Amino acid sequence: MDLQNWQRKANKLPKCCALFAEPFHVLTVTLFSLSIPLSFLLLARLSCYYFIATDTFDPQKPSSSFLFSSVLYANSAILYLIVSIVGLATLVHSLTGGIFLLSDAPSRIYRPCLRTAWITLCILQFCVGSGIEESIAFGIEGYSFRNERSLLSRIIFFLGLHETMLLWSRAVVKPIIDDTVFGVSTDETWVQRVAMALAFGTLWWCRLRDEVDSLVIIAGAKIELVTPVSVWDLIGWWLYYLTVTIGMVRVVKGLMWVGTVLLCRRVRDENSGDPEGNEEKV
Repeated sequence: MDLQNWQRKANKLPKCCALFAEPFHVLTVTLFSLSIPLSFLLLARLSCYYFIATDTFDPQKPSSSFLFSSVLYANSAILYLIVSIVGLATLVHSLTGGIFLLSDAPSRIYRPCLRTAWITLCILQFCVGSGIEESIAFGIEGYSFRNERSLLSRIIFFLGLHETMLLWSRAVVKPIIDDTVFGVSTDETWVQRVAMALAFGTLWWCRLRDEVDSLVIIAGAKIELVTPVSVWDLIGWWLYYLTVTIGMVRVVKGLMWVGTVLLCRRVRDENSGDPEGNEEKV
């Protein structure tokens, strides 16, 4: 977003608010974009909870426990649905889009799409917020089945989850914040990219890198213990490897981009030099 566009948007705001519009825009986009990584964190914790509570859950227990389990099951169903749709959309875009993530933001905000984005964002925020709050209150964590994955698989999953978060941000979060703050669609700035990368990296280092492996470990643990594998376990396993696939596509496209740049530079260097044979002919 260049200086003229920013000044034009700032003129539409009250003078006392214009100074804080851009920082507020960056902050809100960053925070709401973390909904997807937080969804994976919550799903990993719920996988551990379901594994532990499978044989111990009793409907005759106090109503608070039954209500808690019911809320978690409802949250899981909604989260699995939304995250699966976002993951599939990211994979399709990675396979059919450009070398990097998404093109620039559209010049207009379409109201029907905006209403759908509002509903989706509110539902996801409610599920993530209530689920994580309950998991903290009941001491649910994803460390119960600690099994160190290889560094390479973690890096690929990290890249895939980062790209999934970016598509969620650009397709759902950013149009909502743009319409709320400026009333028009804006271009993504390097400040927004750095802020989202730092926020996601911090969340990954503090929590996600140790807990998200539960999504894929639980299914293997149940198979080893000859325990029936539930639909939730299969969906969690599928989501994990769907994200890994997105990361692999990103790595392959990145290598192809680097190879193309090096090849073009080599060809340009060869063409820039004038062979001696050509000078003699002239």
